[in-house]
Amino acid sequence: MKTLSEQFQDQDRRKALVDDALTVLDREVQEKSGLTGMAIKGGYKLVQGVRPGFVRQVIEALLDDFLAALNPVYAEAAEKKRPADAYLVEKRDQVADALLSVTDRRAENAQSGALKAAYQKLRPMAKKQVEAAAPRLGELLKRHAEATA
Repeated sequence: MKTLSEQFQDQDRRKALVDDALTVLDREVQEKSGLTGMAIKGGYKLVQGVRPGFVRQVIEALLDDFLAALNPVYAEAAEKKRPADAYLVEKRDQVADALLSVTDRRAENAQSGALKAAYQKLRPMAKKQVEAAAPRLGELLKRHAEATA
């Protein structure tokens, strides 16, 4: 089976994944509530305000790293002949750590002080939020990646 990175070399397939990922991200942010939700929505608004299309550019720039980070869980699902979406939810702790390792590395090198500060402010609550997003991330994979079972 091809790795996730190999599956998304085609530009049309890659664009469809990014478009859908933006929709998933918007939904995740919109549905946040309470004080944590206010902080997340405020941070997201700050990132969106950097320049038009900035969130898309960030997703496109991080996509290969995200795919590589998710691939061990995806490959394990294929090896066990389990649906990747359900397996990703089952392994949400591992998935969150893998994805956050990508954003942590990127944040360390961020040139914008405001973006770096926003990330550092939101980072302590990030793992819980990424774990909560696992069902939507799994569905995203189900719609765009090769089936594992």
